[in-house]
Amino acid sequence: MKGSNYEFRFGDGLPMAGVEETFLMSVIAAEGIHGRARVRLDASFNVDQDRRICTVNSDNQVGEDIAGIFAEFLLLEFGEDGFEVVRDAEPCKGCRPGSGSRGLS
Repeated sequence: MKGSNYEFRFGDGLPMAGVEETFLMSVIAAEGIHGRARVRLDASFNVDQDRRICTVNSDNQVGEDIAGIFAEFLLLEFGEDGFEVVRDAEPCKGCRPGSGSRGLS
């Protein structure tokens, strides 16, 4: 679905610093697939530690890959019950085009 995004939601039991580190590893893995420049150009995401969510815009292959890699890493690190993910057609809150860089917070 063009223009959609994935919203990953985390309960109070998970350390958001660890979640953000896991997300950063997902971005780095996507750089291995697409190249650093393509990720910087096409990735759009937001990590909101206060709201305990991470949103990834999935309107292109880079975003789809980051979301898929992140979900796999989360399953490995935190297990099936460690998070919830929702695919949503609403605009990505806090995401900006070109936000795909390693400096998350």
